[in-house]
Amino acid sequence: MVELTGASLTMQQIARVCLKKEGLTISQQSMNRVRKSRAAVEGIVSDKQTIYGINTGFGKFSDVIINNENVAELQLHLIRSHACGVGEPFSELISRAMLLLRLNTLIKGYSGVRPELIELLLELINKQVHPVIPQQGSLGASGDLAPLAHLALVMVGEGKVFGPSGEHIDTEKVFNEKGIKSIELQAKEGLALINGTQAMGAVGVIGYLEAERLAYDSEWIASMTMEGLEGIIDALHPAVHEARGYPQQMAVAKRMIEWLEGSQLVTRQGEKRVQDAYALRCIPQVHGAIWQVLDYVKEKLEIEANAATDNPLILQDGDLIISSGNFHGEPIAFAMDFLKIGMAELANISERRVERLVNPQLNDLPPFLSPEPGLQSGAMIMQYAAASLVSENKTLAHPASVDSIPSSGNQEDHVSMGTVGARHAHLIIQNTRYVLAIECICALQAVEYRGIDKMSPMLKKKWMEFREIVPSITTDRVFSKDIQQVSTYLSNY
Repeated sequence: MVELTGASLTMQQIARVCLKKEGLTISQQSMNRVRKSRAAVEGIVSDKQTIYGINTGFGKFSDVIINNENVAELQLHLIRSHACGVGEPFSELISRAMLLLRLNTLIKGYSGVRPELIELLLELINKQVHPVIPQQGSLGASGDLAPLAHLALVMVGEGKVFGPSGEHIDTEKVFNEKGIKSIELQAKEGLALINGTQAMGAVGVIGYLEAERLAYDSEWIASMTMEGLEGIIDALHPAVHEARGYPQQMAVAKRMIEWLEGSQLVTRQGEKRVQDAYALRCIPQVHGAIWQVLDYVKEKLEIEANAATDNPLILQDGDLIISSGNFHGEPIAFAMDFLKIGMAELANISERRVERLVNPQLNDLPPFLSPEPGLQSGAMIMQYAAASLVSENKTLAHPASVDSIPSSGNQEDHVSMGTVGARHAHLIIQNTRYVLAIECICALQAVEYRGIDKMSPMLKKKWMEFREIVPSITTDRVFSKDIQQVSTYLSNY
């Protein structure tokens, strides 16, 4: 079980809870903070103090005072009215990540919710009850209001959740089956559930985990391409990369040397040519820079996973209550736009290696790796598909964070668009996986022409592993199926 504290959630723990479906516990210290924070809210209500979101309207309605007898009704109206997301739902995996991240921020003790609400979120995660949450509709400031409202709907017994086969089932039905009791929201609780960055954060953390896996996979795939093209291994020499000084670049070169150890297919400088094209020669420099992006993104996502993003914040055990803007998603919006660029570049350089594998003007392999050039097209159109995907990535990589738009009567006049950026990053990651799958298929074929027995032992194992998934190209076939099979295999955690 992963223990949540509100301050120490790591990417590794997120992977355990979301990918491996491990359960959760909450530290006693965190629950004590929750109780103190709730006592402060109840004191505000009983003393009839005027505090935003507790006994006032929301957004432009912040100057409207709400009577005590209507405070609970206010919270339910908030959730229902804000649940206006549209489009396809987020995956069940991302929905689970949203529950986890929202729970972790609430137990910091800055939000003023009751322990009962915390316990319900914990129960949903441990019983694997995941809300159906539409992807579109968030501006990424005032938090991810629309997506998180759909999450909160489930907590009050409304909306839909995922069934065992991915179907969408009425929440009430599933709650009855699993013995879960919905909650009646009290003062501040509706706002506490929807003010936050957990939609963009959830898409971001799952995207990061996928991107990290792809970045590692790209290194052995690129190493196999180097074998298929008889690449010059001198470009990986540690002294080259130490001379520049980037640790990520040095690490990529080191791992690729390990993949290529014992290979008889790579060549030395001057043996067949003086230098390779950039797509081979600059792999550590480009992939290393992509790892710099991933390191930046990971740092920001882990900070945000442990951040208080509510409004207002109940600080200093209730002695200080401030209406502020920690729900603004700008840090994650920037990180998601950076992730988009990094992953688009991973696909760009991979597609260029595909071109070098299939273009007869650039190598001495059979044209387009065809078993019968002319009669059979071989991998010709696989390169087309890769080119299409990288071009699509270029449009998706346009930064979402520069496109603010005002809302709520101009009260919320600058927004992050971080969730749009995160969704686009997710699409780019999927496209990049397809491009790497295409490079993998072409590299498998190229080394087969060169001689499997001459491969490095580590890469030969990879060749044998992936030949179980995609057979050798002995005749033209529907390669779409091969690309999908390799992509699916690469996405398995």
